[in-house]
Amino acid sequence: MADLKCVVENCIYNEQHLCSKGDIMVGGKHACCSNDTCCESFVQRREGQDAFKSSVLHPSKTISIDCEATKCTYNSNYKCVANHVDIEGCGACDCHATACATFEEK
Repeated sequence: MADLKCVVENCIYNEQHLCSKGDIMVGGKHACCSNDTCCESFVQRREGQDAFKSSVLHPSKTISIDCEATKCTYNSNYKCVANHVDIEGCGACDCHATACATFEEK
């Protein structure tokens, strides 16, 4: 479990830079840098959709992160083992406009 800070404010799971999904998937199987990654769990916030947004009751600072970025230092058997993870993507409309800013190539 990692401390997660998410600045993707238009994601339905984002509540004050915390995630209410419970777990996320970072994509980027062939990633060599942060921009090659994405938060595959991103769902764009739409008007009227808030009632169906949360998988958990309250957003959490710590979260389980599955990760496809096998070239990342923090990837251990497809799990993120970083102490802290930052997800970026201000103004994202889909997951490909997000990124794991914590990615560090091995």
